[in-house]
Amino acid sequence: MVKRRSFFLRFLSPFLVSFTYIFLYVPIIVLAIFSFNKSPIPAKWVGFSLRWYNALILNPDILASFKTSLIVATCSTLISLILGTCFVLASNWWKSSVPFALFYMNVLLPEIVLAVGVLSMFAFFRIPVGYSSLIVGHTVLGLGFVVPIVRARFMELDKAITESSLDLGATYGQTFVRIQVPLLVPSLVASALLVFTLSLDDFLIAFFCSSPSVQTLSVYVYSLAKTGIDPTINALATFFLVGSSLLVLLLCSLKVSDKVLLHD
Repeated sequence: MVKRRSFFLRFLSPFLVSFTYIFLYVPIIVLAIFSFNKSPIPAKWVGFSLRWYNALILNPDILASFKTSLIVATCSTLISLILGTCFVLASNWWKSSVPFALFYMNVLLPEIVLAVGVLSMFAFFRIPVGYSSLIVGHTVLGLGFVVPIVRARFMELDKAITESSLDLGATYGQTFVRIQVPLLVPSLVASALLVFTLSLDDFLIAFFCSSPSVQTLSVYVYSLAKTGIDPTINALATFFLVGSSLLVLLLCSLKVSDKVLLHD
């Protein structure tokens, strides 16, 4: 039994791990390579060229949809943070955990159910789709992540600190700004990054709540993919891949530098 386990750990387990990484990252590598292909046929390599990156920059529709995605993601992130933080802080006045269970439904329910529900609400109240519908839909999606993350951090806070602040004469507003918010910053930053990423990546809610004149980048890419694989999509995906990789490296370097400073 020990020999079989050692065989699995030495040979089979590394093979499975390597195969998983290859399965995940080879399509991304191929996409990045063919974004520099001169040929308009994505599956045939002709030569190195930057023509599709030039076409990406000069395409006004892609720039407009990217601007829409940034506006919707920024607004929905800010609104989700404000509403979610206020909801968590209001939990001091009730002891039931039932209201918080409703926010977990956003994570458990299929996103298409949430998208159809949001669209039905707009149709019932005769609200035109556009920027407002996209922001509201992504805010509803973001609250399902902001509230659990912020509440988990809020439950870990020592209530004696808040009570001491109030006993020393601080108002509820001063206690919130100077005591509670700094302690909640890690959870607020984590939830903000998560909601912003989900909003940029979301397709179903954007597809149901967008209008012909207001489209996010994911909906526009879907409309391009229906007519055929445009090499400009490869350039766009590579641009996001490089940007996200640089952001991760920047955060890792900042974290390493902070550890070095603390060690010194």
